[in-house]
Amino acid sequence: MVPVTPERFAKLNYHLSRRQPDLTVLAENVHKTHNIAAILRTADAVGIFGIHAVSETGEFRHHHIVSGGSKKWVRLTLHDNIDQAVSDLKDDGFCVLAAHPGESACDYRDFDYTQKTALLMGAELDGVTSRALELADEQVVVPMEGMVASLNVSVAAALILYEARRQREEAGMYEECRLPADVYTRTLFEWAYPELAHRCRQKGRQYPRLSEDGDMLENPLNDP
Repeated sequence: MVPVTPERFAKLNYHLSRRQPDLTVLAENVHKTHNIAAILRTADAVGIFGIHAVSETGEFRHHHIVSGGSKKWVRLTLHDNIDQAVSDLKDDGFCVLAAHPGESACDYRDFDYTQKTALLMGAELDGVTSRALELADEQVVVPMEGMVASLNVSVAAALILYEARRQREEAGMYEECRLPADVYTRTLFEWAYPELAHRCRQKGRQYPRLSEDGDMLENPLNDP
C-alpha cells in the first residue's frame, strides 16, 4: 500500500469539501459509451457527489468508467425503473427537472438550481420517456437556432450543469463543506485509500482515523 502524500491529501480534502450533495443527475436509459463517460466527467467537474441511473439493459452498470475511474469520484445509484428512481429522489426532497423541449419548458438559464435538483436526462435517440415526463416536476430546454431538433445528451447535460454550477458558486454554495460529517470522513478515506477501503469492507472492519496529513493512525487489518 502506497501512503498518500500530504499534497495529495490536501487536494482530496479540497475537492471533497466542495461536493454538492443536493445536485444530481438522473440518466434514463443512456447507453452509449461516450455519453456515459461524458456525463460522469461533467458531474465530477461541477462537484456533484453522486448521480442516479435507470439502466434496464445494464450499460451503466458494466461501463468501464463506472467500474473504474469516475466511480471513485462520483457515486452511482442504479434504479430498476423510472418510477422507483423518481420516487426515491422526491422522497429525499429533490425537484426532478426534465431536460425536454415541451410546451411548458422554461429556458434552462431561468431555473433556480440552488434548490435541491435532480436533472433528468433521457436516452440518446428518444429523449425522456413519456412516463418520466409525467413524473417530473418541471421541464427545461436549451434554446436552439439551427435545424437539428436537439443536442447530444451529454452536451445538453454539460450546458445545464454548468449553469447550475454558476448559480451555486454565486450563492456561495461551494465555499463550505455541505456533506454530513460521517459521509465526508468515510468518503475521504475511500478516495485516499481505495484498495484498503475495499479490503476493510470485505472484512467488516471500520476505517481507521487519519491524521491531518492523511496518515493512518492505526492499521485496520491488524488482528486484535
